[in-house]
Amino acid sequence: MQTRKKYIFLTFLASWLLLFFFGGDQLRRFAFFSGRKAEARRNWPRWTDRSLLKNFADPEELQRDGDPSLLSPRERRAAWLSVYKSSRCRMESCFDFSRCQRNGFKVFTYPRERDQPISESYGKILASIERSRYYTPNPEEACLFILGIDTLDRDHLSAQYVRDVDEKIRGFPLWNGGRNHLIFNLYSGTWPNYTGDLGFDIGQAILAKASFDTESFRPGFDVSIPLFSKDHPQRGGERGWLSQDSVPPRKKYLLVFKGKRYLTGIGSGTRNALHHIHNGKDIISLTTCKHGKDWEKHKDTRCDKDNVDYEKFDYQELLHNSTFCIVPRGRRLGSFRFLEALQAACIPVLLSDGWELPFAEAIDWSKAAVVGSERLLLQIPSAVRCIHPERVLAFQQQTQFLWDAYFSSVDKIVHTTLEIIKDRLSPHRSRSRFLWNTLPGGLLVLPDFSTHPGDFPFYYLQHGSSPSEKFTALIRVVSQAGSFSQSFLRLIQAVSGSQYCAQILVLWSCEKPPPPSGKWPQTTVPLTIIQGRRKLSDRFFPYTAIQTDAVLSLDEHTSLSTSEVDFAFVVWRSFPERIVGFPALSHFWDPEQGRWGYTSKWTNELSIVLTAAAFYHRYYHSLFTEYLPAGLRDLVDGLAACEDILMNVLVAAVTKLPPIKVTQRKQHKDTVPQQVKGTAGAAGSRRFSQRQDCLNQLVDWFGHMPLVSSQLRLDPVLFKDQVSVLRKKYPRLERP
Repeated sequence: MQTRKKYIFLTFLASWLLLFFFGGDQLRRFAFFSGRKAEARRNWPRWTDRSLLKNFADPEELQRDGDPSLLSPRERRAAWLSVYKSSRCRMESCFDFSRCQRNGFKVFTYPRERDQPISESYGKILASIERSRYYTPNPEEACLFILGIDTLDRDHLSAQYVRDVDEKIRGFPLWNGGRNHLIFNLYSGTWPNYTGDLGFDIGQAILAKASFDTESFRPGFDVSIPLFSKDHPQRGGERGWLSQDSVPPRKKYLLVFKGKRYLTGIGSGTRNALHHIHNGKDIISLTTCKHGKDWEKHKDTRCDKDNVDYEKFDYQELLHNSTFCIVPRGRRLGSFRFLEALQAACIPVLLSDGWELPFAEAIDWSKAAVVGSERLLLQIPSAVRCIHPERVLAFQQQTQFLWDAYFSSVDKIVHTTLEIIKDRLSPHRSRSRFLWNTLPGGLLVLPDFSTHPGDFPFYYLQHGSSPSEKFTALIRVVSQAGSFSQSFLRLIQAVSGSQYCAQILVLWSCEKPPPPSGKWPQTTVPLTIIQGRRKLSDRFFPYTAIQTDAVLSLDEHTSLSTSEVDFAFVVWRSFPERIVGFPALSHFWDPEQGRWGYTSKWTNELSIVLTAAAFYHRYYHSLFTEYLPAGLRDLVDGLAACEDILMNVLVAAVTKLPPIKVTQRKQHKDTVPQQVKGTAGAAGSRRFSQRQDCLNQLVDWFGHMPLVSSQLRLDPVLFKDQVSVLRKKYPRLERP
């Protein structure tokens, strides 16, 4: 018996020894982490209880965080991003958010190096920033920094290549290892490999780069930009080529390409194979070997015939008359023809494997381009033939929207880059992809106003909703008289009598203080006095007191009846993205003077509705104050009667639509105050001249004439018809 117990004890002891030597490490780890998991489970905050906050995560997943044998998403991404020395960079790790919380999103550009010229393109980029609302001349206020050194062309064989960049930037006291810096680049690497090497260490700087490859691109940190030429316009830019008459969407050619063929080196494979899809009918693929210094040394048997065929077709004509345009990679992943195809409404067919498309963080390219594979080139013709005509037209329309919204000028490319970075700083207050990919585009939808589409005037129809059923009247008072004029009192009574009026705000812009509350007329709606700063732009400030969607902007001497106010508001609710009002002007081009002019004569055409009596959406107050740079608002404050022209130009630039004039008795033009009638002639002439100057300076700033002319005027049904007054909804409109 004793012997049996002895053998059992020895067997048990041997088993424990074996388990300790071969599995002890796992046991210790299990015991250690089990204790930690149990502790973590006990210490987990109570607010994750089901009764307070529904838990969408798997409990086991929550408890895996401490296990070093399991890679976190951050570690997996860091292992994948291994191209740059700072490949681990994310906004959270390589960007100082505190700099942006003090003074908002402000951008500082370094002073130019005296002995170092910059390229024309980089000069445009710097000018875009320095004339924008983001710019600050004070580096202490800056959230983001832009180098004064030209970093666009980093091909060391280029004449614009800047040497010793590393040494120069390390001497900048603000460099700080690249933290909170943005570097722009269009060309990197050189023959024969054209790698992404910039020739200097960017450190923790954000890289805005053309021809970005997906392997070196750091998602959520870098920004992919398009390749653009030195002739790309600074601002404004040409409009897209698609017109309302461009139907059916199918054009003369289905698929075209005309460009260089590389005989050797990177990028030659795809372009050498393009001739296989050419059929000479609806698919035109033309290449030429005739480029570069030594092309004749490397030419093959196809070159002579290709060069002859190449000259038979005009490139611009092919763009105009083709439905799809092949955009293959060149020596680098991107090419100029990408933007050329977008502008021409020729749907890009991309053959550039590994290209991080421009602004792909915000833009949904699946709605505007066909992304193909270089290895499957021969399948492209059959693939594009299968696309339904309705889908083709939708693609073409989206190319025009994207071109106009983000790519038609250097200003838009730079501002889109900055706005994408700005959205990352406040993810809870950033634009959705819907806002980026729908008219009027992300640059014109300010997240500081709202991130909900229903709060903007552009999306009511898409969401099946309508603006609010009330309006706020904003009356601007500049008269220095000690008492109220009769016209002002009548205006208050007429506006307050409207069934749609929610409140009246009086913007007091006089030197004298406003009269005491007991002297103001009694109204059926609240009447509030706002003390202005005596600036013309004050009338478009986003006052918190304005809570309705609609704003009725009025001057104190405007004469309107309640019926006119009611009818205009009803019209505005059907067109909430436009300005709807009464006094109208029209613009024209004066060939003798070589400048734009305007006229207030009664004509059959209009392009401006004066804000002395007009409805518009309150969002335009935010756009006017926050979107436009301070210099433009200063221009308005310095020129009389310029603020209403700027508001019309701004709304037309956003909507691409004209304002709407509604019925008004002809004698109800803006009246001239009695005390200034003696000087009305001289003042009117000066006012006219300042309006002309204002219009032309605004056109120069926008880069084009945004105003759109119209011959539309909306009247009530049966207006001035020979029928009984009882049958008319607004009979007072016809009374003298």
